[in-house]
Amino acid sequence: MTKKLDMTVLSTLPDTIATPAFDRSTLSAGILHIGVGNFHRAHQAVYLNRLFERGEGLDWAIVGAGLMPYDRAMRDRLHPQDWLTTVVELDPGGLSAQVCASMIDFVDVDPPALIDRLCQPDIRIVSLTITEGGYFVDPTTGGFDVSHPEILADLENPEKPSTVFGVLYAALARRRATQMAPFTVMSCDNLPENGLMARQAVVGYARAVSAKQADWIEENVAFPSGMVDCITPATGERERALIRETFDIEDAAPVVCEPFRQWVLEDNFPSGRPALEKVGVEFVSDVAPYELMKLRILNGGHAAIAYVGALRGHHFVHEAMTDPLIRAYLNKLESEEILPTVPEIPGVSFQTYLATVMDRFSNAAVGDTISRLCLDGSNRQPKFILPVILDRLDNSLNISGLALETALWCRYCLGSDEAGREILLEDENADSLKAWAKSAFSDSTATVWPELFGPLATNTVFLAEFEKAADKLQRLGVTDTLADYVSGP
Repeated sequence: MTKKLDMTVLSTLPDTIATPAFDRSTLSAGILHIGVGNFHRAHQAVYLNRLFERGEGLDWAIVGAGLMPYDRAMRDRLHPQDWLTTVVELDPGGLSAQVCASMIDFVDVDPPALIDRLCQPDIRIVSLTITEGGYFVDPTTGGFDVSHPEILADLENPEKPSTVFGVLYAALARRRATQMAPFTVMSCDNLPENGLMARQAVVGYARAVSAKQADWIEENVAFPSGMVDCITPATGERERALIRETFDIEDAAPVVCEPFRQWVLEDNFPSGRPALEKVGVEFVSDVAPYELMKLRILNGGHAAIAYVGALRGHHFVHEAMTDPLIRAYLNKLESEEILPTVPEIPGVSFQTYLATVMDRFSNAAVGDTISRLCLDGSNRQPKFILPVILDRLDNSLNISGLALETALWCRYCLGSDEAGREILLEDENADSLKAWAKSAFSDSTATVWPELFGPLATNTVFLAEFEKAADKLQRLGVTDTLADYVSGP
């Protein structure tokens, strides 16, 4: 009989579901997390749940929060089930489920209420998953975009902000005024130097309000960077039905994820932190090498198979990985052009890491889709692929495989796969990308989009390799072009 998830049913759930091995009434808040999506509940929340099961860190429970409409929807789903989440790990050898109970509250989706909660002394860490695009980065300068309409609206009325950074500023200013120690701001978003990006946004917003407050934040607030990793597909009716039918639980907001998790974090927490090193988190003085390893090998690998997978008609990522041409293309591109750009990390084998990444991509139980990997290419390619090209060019190294990856993305932007089926281009710059693709695959010389490619737009070596790859795709098609690359030197 299916049971609706809440605290009252935990003791009656079957042995196939791991339930909290701690008394939840002993928990108290220490972390406020903004952006309670699937990744947070599959990653940070699970690590804390593990720590609580050891009987440690019980004063570091999570309070959820958010400012967006989907945050309100998540709160509405989680409230009736006492903030509990069923986390199902999609192991090819067999599914496993646990009820995660590390979240004990969720603030009303209301900026004044959130500021009030942030000003309580028990909150010592504020963690963020607000998406890669949520940091208001100026695309031209890379700095904080103080001219963004949402930021300007907050600056006109800083006492009643509606953005994350307006709220964080208001809370930090109030804590300073009451002589309360500041909280640490810990980004858990998947972007390079996420701590520095969070610092840039908070300080940038503060400087637009008060130079003195900005100086105080720079001197007193910590922003540790971290590398986070766990493939977590979106939850839909498929996932809810899976949990209903397999584990007899009715969960309005379950999470499915791969069994792999990694979290590398800079140890910079002046107001204290939970002992997460006891449950697998690696604390380091500098996370940058680990970030680069993941961003280039894993995220770059995702980018590499996304567009060629779509062009060859694959729906799921694991299907693309069973395609011999795509698998060989990915392995050659990674081994010959991507791995050599990642600085050595003592004790870490990049070939072993790549083998693990390819196994993860091949996990059919995850059901990750090619269309998800193709989303927002104009934001992802400049983070995961273009910096690798620049590095190799700076060292006079071959970029033929990376230029082909770029040309495959451009070919995808034409809006049809190799069989002529329509492709829906989901990107905020879709119109510009389509225009670029039409230009690149016309009879004229292939060009790139200057605003997106930056210095590469005028680099003669890159432009020549890109034009060569685009020409080959136009003459031979995707399959024969891939085969030529894979069989080449």
